[in-house]
Amino acid sequence: MNTEFLKGEHFVQGNIACAEGAIVAGCRFFAGYPITPSTEIGEHMAERLPKLGGVFVQFEDEIASIAAILGASWAGVKSMTATSGPGFSLMNENIGLGAMMEVPCVVVNIQRGGPSTGLPTMEGQADVMQARWGSHGDYEIIAVSPNSPQEIFDLTIEAFNLSEQYRVPTIVLSDAAVGHMTEKVKFRTPEEVKITPRRYTTLKPGDYLPHKPDSDLVPPIIKAGDGYRIHTTGLTHDERGYPVMKEEAQGRLVRRLVNKIRKNANKIIRVEEIDTHNADVVVISYGITSRIVWSGIELSKRKGIKVGYLRLITIWPFPEAMVRELSNHITGFVVVEMNLGQIFYEVERCSAVKTLLVPHAGGGFHKPEEISQAIEEVAKKRK
Repeated sequence: MNTEFLKGEHFVQGNIACAEGAIVAGCRFFAGYPITPSTEIGEHMAERLPKLGGVFVQFEDEIASIAAILGASWAGVKSMTATSGPGFSLMNENIGLGAMMEVPCVVVNIQRGGPSTGLPTMEGQADVMQARWGSHGDYEIIAVSPNSPQEIFDLTIEAFNLSEQYRVPTIVLSDAAVGHMTEKVKFRTPEEVKITPRRYTTLKPGDYLPHKPDSDLVPPIIKAGDGYRIHTTGLTHDERGYPVMKEEAQGRLVRRLVNKIRKNANKIIRVEEIDTHNADVVVISYGITSRIVWSGIELSKRKGIKVGYLRLITIWPFPEAMVRELSNHITGFVVVEMNLGQIFYEVERCSAVKTLLVPHAGGGFHKPEEISQAIEEVAKKRK
């Protein structure tokens, strides 16, 4: 078996870096259906996984693909799928199933402009709220947002780690610009990065309950074939995994599924924070847009405006405590994103000060002057 990992620095596309990050994290099962602008991830996994003893399967559609990675994960294999736009919409029912069955797995969404078929080959950040609320019912997921090929490599590894730690589907929420961008990436081997192992139970089959949590609200897991006879289902269930159609069981289970993320949010959330301490205005962005805002920030700084910067590396859970704290000592926020307002409403919800959106429908990028004008408009409130 060829177990070779890429080493050193390579000039590669973001989608290839994503696939290599998954391989380093231990992913050995990929199921997917081609859709632009994510297709290169599947193509690369099809070439690489068989050489590493893994499995690549192209299914008939996205619904079958995500169902397959849920099954592969229960069989004990770290698994991933990748998609975009309409494909992500099709996957959302089974993302909810994964949350209910507490299945660790990774879903990569290389976003494009929508709705519907939208802009198949062009960038967008149109699926931010769908990533959070796309399935039905109350549940929580984790989503990370890389802004470079290097970061999509690193954050794909982290997405696997978070997924294993919290037994929850975790989303790499990238976009066509990052996915198709070619930059230098420093690859690291499994020996050089933190890899979170699966939380297998140490209990004997007769003592194990598949949905009885530890103190952090996350239950240990087993894999099929190890002698444990369990039941797992999308129906409301008890700690044995057996369906229980009662109000009390629904409340107990759903609250735990939600709280295992919410109560651990401070451990999960990652941001990049620059010059926010003395700022009058704080710009918030994420993903590819976080690289575009700098030109606008520099234009405003030249005019004497104190501008800080908050980049969301983890989008979900949203860092609402940090936004609330910042709003206590600044004049206002400017939110720059490649949609017509998604994270903007989260910031506005948590903010006691003026919050201005700089929208863009996708298929192109903001102009620095648009961002600078918004910063100056918010800064005027201080006078």
